[in-house]
Amino acid sequence: MRWRVRAGYPVAAVYLLLARPSPRSILCGAIIAAIGLAFRAAASGHLRKDKQLATDGPYAHTRNPLYLGSSLLAAGFAVVGRSAWAGALVAVYFAVFYYAVMRNEERDLQDRFGEAFDKYAKRVPLFFPAVIGVRPEEPSSSGRAEPAAGKFSWAQYRRNHEYDALIGTVAGLGIMWLRMTLRNRWGY
Repeated sequence: MRWRVRAGYPVAAVYLLLARPSPRSILCGAIIAAIGLAFRAAASGHLRKDKQLATDGPYAHTRNPLYLGSSLLAAGFAVVGRSAWAGALVAVYFAVFYYAVMRNEERDLQDRFGEAFDKYAKRVPLFFPAVIGVRPEEPSSSGRAEPAAGKFSWAQYRRNHEYDALIGTVAGLGIMWLRMTLRNRWGY
């Protein structure tokens, strides 16, 4: 899955050429992207990579809230681009790479956390969040449900460098505004 980032650069370049943003598409897409950033931020503040299985906060509703947030970011940029071809390119890129990435991470988590991950995976869906109907935590051997791993932490958000997604999104929106301005001014 190392190719995910490498393939992203030419996809971004083609997207930029195909995009036909307008002030309205940028505004609407930015709102969707902001929702994606919020999902990612909430997930990142609960994620203690390689140390603990995240099962609380957004992880209580989907096993992949970071990728759900990324999908909303992608959808936001598909709207920003105001081009069926640019949107399709973003959708195909996301579908091809992120499903495989999620499955690879599932195997890694199963290897790392074993039975605890298996129980979690039985309760919580892979991607689309369960708003209603998530089965409660199964009782431990003592008969009590296991406590939540922890609350949201801004320090954890920073340790996970989630602010990079915010910076990248703002930069991407700025580039799309510039693209729109150049197209309107010089037909580019």
